[in-house]
Amino acid sequence: MSLDHSTWPYLAIILFGFLPTEIWRLAAVFLSRGMSPTSPILDWVRLVATALLAAVVAKLLASPSGALLAAPIAARYAAIAAGLGAYMLFRRSLIAGVIAGEAVLVTSVYLWGP
Repeated sequence: MSLDHSTWPYLAIILFGFLPTEIWRLAAVFLSRGMSPTSPILDWVRLVATALLAAVVAKLLASPSGALLAAPIAARYAAIAAGLGAYMLFRRSLIAGVIAGEAVLVTSVYLWGP
């Protein structure tokens, strides 16, 4: 197999992006066998995952980069509020929250963006 210019990025993604994270996921599957879903350890894992997600969202709100920089700060906060509202309104539906937040963000950038 020769690595031409079109295939090496895919190989790099698999080797350096997918495999290192997949090893830990596979280890978690084997280590969590037989654990109760209400185990204190799994509660801690859920709390840490939620905290990390909240930190990423806060970072994106406070100091965005890339295309999100084009969105006014009010639009970003309105999108978060709309997403949270839709999430709660539709019985904790994650997809409803994501769609509502995206709709508000895209619409506000289209109307009031740069």
